Amino acid sequence: MMSKLAAYLKTIDEVIEKGPFKDDWASLSQVPEPTWYKKAKFGIFIHWGVYSVPAFGSEWYPRHMYDVGSKFYEHHIKTYGLHKDFGYADFVPMFKAEKFDPKAWVELFKAAGAKYVMPVAEHHDGFQMYDSDLSEWCAAKKGPKRDILGELKKEIEANDMVFTASSHRAENFWFMSGCRDFDSGIQDIEYQEPYGYAHKLFDAKSVGSTHNIYNEGPCEEHLEDWLVRTCELVDKYQPKVVWFDWWIQNMAFKPYLKKFAAYYYNRGVEWGEQVAINYKNDAYAKGTAIFDVERGQLANIRPRFWQTDTAVAKNSWCYTENNDFKTPESIVCDLIDIISKNGCMLLNIGPKADGTIAEEDESVLRAIGKWLATNGESIYDTSYWSVFGEGPTEIVEGCMNDVARSPFTSEDIRFTYKAPYIYANILKWPDNGEVVIKSLAKGSKHFEGHLQAIELLGFDGEVTYERLEEGLKINVDQPINTTFPVCFKITID
Repeated sequence: MMSKLAAYLKTIDEVIEKGPFKDDWASLSQVPEPTWYKKAKFGIFIHWGVYSVPAFGSEWYPRHMYDVGSKFYEHHIKTYGLHKDFGYADFVPMFKAEKFDPKAWVELFKAAGAKYVMPVAEHHDGFQMYDSDLSEWCAAKKGPKRDILGELKKEIEANDMVFTASSHRAENFWFMSGCRDFDSGIQDIEYQEPYGYAHKLFDAKSVGSTHNIYNEGPCEEHLEDWLVRTCELVDKYQPKVVWFDWWIQNMAFKPYLKKFAAYYYNRGVEWGEQVAINYKNDAYAKGTAIFDVERGQLANIRPRFWQTDTAVAKNSWCYTENNDFKTPESIVCDLIDIISKNGCMLLNIGPKADGTIAEEDESVLRAIGKWLATNGESIYDTSYWSVFGEGPTEIVEGCMNDVARSPFTSEDIRFTYKAPYIYANILKWPDNGEVVIKSLAKGSKHFEGHLQAIELLGFDGEVTYERLEEGLKINVDQPINTTFPVCFKITID
């Protein structure tokens, strides 16, 4: 009898053979960027899983708890005992999600102004947050014994938002490899869920810095398992985006990435839906999937649509005690900057192990939603303008730079566009109440048309303006007291 894995691999080949998209870059480059995605602009990411139980350090607890001498290692022994007596798998029964209310979660996400929602389907720890036919180590069978992903999908789609999902399965091949360095209780495993192969491609301290991280790859068994698990996720839950983390950049993954994309895009055609893949680095060829920048932004407009994934907390993706939270004002400023450069923002929160959302997370989301309720027309369904903006503050381009920029000033302005309107968001309202937009100066190379009217979103007061050679000078006859960006809606002809 053919195994489940072999049968699925056969199905994957059959779908690719029959469908319009083949597993090569030329064919995959014909897949259009989803229209809904380019209009949505703002989504919610959710890092929630077994790693939320220890709530220490970050979602990388399952790796670093086996990193001898690390603060995670020492914390684990002090709090739970020796690793051989209490390993990572022993957290699974403690992950009960007893207060998880998907309806309340989704109501919050909608109030935040999100248009799509992305729960983590499986993180590096190898525990699936859905009902899998391929593994016993999933939330439907262990821990909460609930189909977390399925419950969220139902509520998300019932509230007219788009359901998406992320897979971090690739890294499970080596994620727990520190367990082999000492008497951990699993130091001699060949393959064991949720620990995977615990293969020592590199030591726990050097991930991200060693030369072989993208060259030395996983075994064929892991690659086939990754492909089948990800295709099962697609078939059972039909997410409109599948997001991948960084290590799929590894050369061994390339043929499997193409197979998955062809399979997923062909399934999208069968469903009559526009779907997309998120990738980092150069894992996918440009134009075959949507580029994603982790905790970072771009310095200029990118003609191809792209995405930033970042988090409300500066220090962790999952809930941990004493998280350091960003302000809603800074997040809104980054959201506007990203959209002005043809991107969108996927903003992460980390619920507690019991399923409650931290007050700080909720407060930030509601504040963002309040701003979007007034200024959303400058965000949703807009495109980039002739220039992304102006002002002295420079964005530090690239991943892991989300807190590297200086605070925006009253000279920092970002533009979005939807005919016949240019939206000019003043990222910090000037103390003197006077705005000068240099990009709309008389004789500007960026705009030679006519300005018909200027409105101020969300505030009363008469707007007067004059187009001078040094810039478009705008005054409002009443004071504006806000720490959030202020948007001018400029009608053009």
